[in-house]
Amino acid sequence: MTETRAGNSNVGGLDEIDQQILDALRLDGRTPFAQIADQLSVSPGMIRMRYNRLVEMGFVKVVAITNPLRMGYKAMAMIGIRTDGQKMLEVAEKVAEFDEVVYLIVTSGRFDILVEVFCVDHADLLRFITENLYSIDGVRETESFIQLKIVKEVYF
Repeated sequence: MTETRAGNSNVGGLDEIDQQILDALRLDGRTPFAQIADQLSVSPGMIRMRYNRLVEMGFVKVVAITNPLRMGYKAMAMIGIRTDGQKMLEVAEKVAEFDEVVYLIVTSGRFDILVEVFCVDHADLLRFITENLYSIDGVRETESFIQLKIVKEVYF
C-alpha cells in the first residue's frame, strides 16, 4: 500500500497517483493533463481517465473561486449563532439561503452554527445580522468575528 501525505494508507480509496493529481490541481486547477503526466511519468490519457473518475466519484468539484475584495465586499465575518435546540437544523437551512452566506456548518460547543458571510460594508453586515438573522424563528443569539486579514486559505 502507498503512503499519503497524512501517513494513512490509501485514504478514501485513492492511491499515490490520485493524490499527486489532486496535489497538482490544488496548486493550479488549470494545469494541463500533459504537464501532470510528465511530472508523474505516466500518459496524459491516464491522467484524463483518473481525473474524470475523481470528478464522477465526488472527490473533485470544479468551481471558480473569486476574490471577495475584488468583487466589492469589504466586510467579511464569521458569525456564531446560538439557536433553540429543536430548531437548529431548520435555522441552518434558512440561514444558508441568504446570498451573503458563503460557508455554513452545524457545530457542537459554544455555538450551534458557524456561518461565514461577505457583505459590501459594515452597514450591510449590520443589516444582515439585524434584518436577516434575527428574523429567523429560533435564532437566540449571535456573535460576530470580523475578518481583518486572511493569513491562510486552503481548499482541501
